[in-house]
Amino acid sequence: MSHRVLIIGSGPAAHTAAIYAARAELSPVLFEGFMAGGVAAGGQLTTTTDVENFPGFPEGIMGPDLTDRFRAQSERFGTTIHTETVNEIDFSSRPFRFKADAQEGSADSVIIATGATAKRLEIPGAGDGELWQKGISACAVCDGALPAFRDQPLVVIGGGDSAVEVASFLTKYGSTVYIVHRRDELRASKIMQQRALDNPKIEMLWSSVVTQAKGTDFLEAVRVKDLKTGEERNLPAAGLFFAIGHTPNTAFLNGQIDTDEQDYIVTKPDSTQTNIPGVFAAGDVQDKQWRQAITAAGSGCMAALEVEHFLAANP
Repeated sequence: MSHRVLIIGSGPAAHTAAIYAARAELSPVLFEGFMAGGVAAGGQLTTTTDVENFPGFPEGIMGPDLTDRFRAQSERFGTTIHTETVNEIDFSSRPFRFKADAQEGSADSVIIATGATAKRLEIPGAGDGELWQKGISACAVCDGALPAFRDQPLVVIGGGDSAVEVASFLTKYGSTVYIVHRRDELRASKIMQQRALDNPKIEMLWSSVVTQAKGTDFLEAVRVKDLKTGEERNLPAAGLFFAIGHTPNTAFLNGQIDTDEQDYIVTKPDSTQTNIPGVFAAGDVQDKQWRQAITAAGSGCMAALEVEHFLAANP
């Protein structure tokens, strides 16, 4: 089948793009994926509980409920949604050819909104079905202000700039924030290291790893091992935050789109346009700094408007 607009993704960027494209009567088709990147359709929001920083929901809303609303609004305006993963796409000529799980087709324009997957460590007790999202998170900005973390000890795993940023952010809520790092010095920039070392609410646990998350219905403690002495101890904690980076979901592009050294799609300044005319990128797949639902939605809007202009000039 041939389409005017193909949208690949299922989060706020993808659905905002779909809503705008559908209202522009471009009849977009959206492939939301089937457990693409190991995450259900809806992306990272489906792994989040209370979302309290998305406008329009003063009482907050559960992450999966918010993604359901995105999807319903896309469908209401005429977006065709397929629960399949796009596995291959050929950008060598336009229209662009793609292959999904059960079908293939072509499109005059493509919006890539496949997001990025937060890296997590395999720690006993911290997996899905255990204490994940019950005190354990990979997004401090999303979850750090929850009441359960107020005035409680919190733990951050990591040693780079993002770990220090997360720890600094969490000091606004937690009583003490422990940074657990497997080395005896941070990988963060000098200014970020000094920020952590100067903060009286941040405590460094050098040459250490978290070996277990413990709790009944919610995280109560983490077990920490000193890699130099081999000693292990239980550290009371209401929150455990992974700050070890994200993996942008760009592998299926097979190097056809320009990416940076971390595989995030590179877009032109003040644009969602990639290096290939007619191909646009929105959301966390091209944003390694903010990674918020609202910023993803904004870039999805930009992508749809740019697609509309592109198709008008390139019928």
